[in-house]
Amino acid sequence: MDLSLQDRASTLIEALPYIQKYYGKTIVVKYGGNAMVSDELVEAVTSDIVMLSLVGVRVIVVHGGGPAINKMTEALGIKTKKINGLRYTDQATMDVVQAVLCGQVNKNIVNMINTRGAHAIGICGMDDHLIQAKKLDKGDGIDYGLVGEITAIDPTIIGTTLMSDVIPVISTVAEGIDGNKCYNINADTAAAKIAASVHAEKLILMTDVRGVLRNPKDENTLIRQILPSEIPYLRQDGILSGGMIPKVECCADALEHGVKRTHILDGRIPHAILIEMLTHRGIGTMIWKGENNNK
Repeated sequence: MDLSLQDRASTLIEALPYIQKYYGKTIVVKYGGNAMVSDELVEAVTSDIVMLSLVGVRVIVVHGGGPAINKMTEALGIKTKKINGLRYTDQATMDVVQAVLCGQVNKNIVNMINTRGAHAIGICGMDDHLIQAKKLDKGDGIDYGLVGEITAIDPTIIGTTLMSDVIPVISTVAEGIDGNKCYNINADTAAAKIAASVHAEKLILMTDVRGVLRNPKDENTLIRQILPSEIPYLRQDGILSGGMIPKVECCADALEHGVKRTHILDGRIPHAILIEMLTHRGIGTMIWKGENNNK
């Protein structure tokens, strides 16, 4: 349905206080899932990022690329193996991850942002020691291959990029510090660590569901706000399960290390980022410490 001119003006007026609030602030957007597959959603996400950048928000994009990696491994006859939600990464898979994430996916996102009027540059986690990692060891005796655990973030290159009014687009391949050349890093985890390292105002994780659901089978049971103290009880009650557990844990870790607000958004909704950032109600699940009632 077409909006009237008055409705369009009202929308802009509603956005104004949020533009003022976030002007000059840093947000980290983890981009992945279905929002990377649909042309419509790719256009919406990159347009949101450009819009925020042009009104003075300092945006950092951290991306995954599971669908593109799956497509390439399948074409090469490499079997995909998941262990506890993580992609088992042998050397052949690592070669694909590095080529697809740091090459194809990263450069496509950069190009989409640049063609919409902003300035972006692709950065790999190995560039200038940005993401450093060692082999993941959960103490469960399971070998995850070349999946890494982040040991340090050096945000120098991010700061230099932002100071030049350029959007850093970061692929999550890390520099190994324990003998291996590089590691595959979960994009949610990397986004949370990067957000903490730059003292971001917000961390936004884009996923393929509405947010945290009280009943995972019913999208009408969205939980709009969660406090860190509630997380253990949500796990105990089975409300947090599967892939939502590490996402929520990433948000809690970011809050613990200084990020002010974290959000889990439905990447299937066009312009989900702008709806969350620049409207009164917002969408998705916000995980925060509850200091005040402002978004």
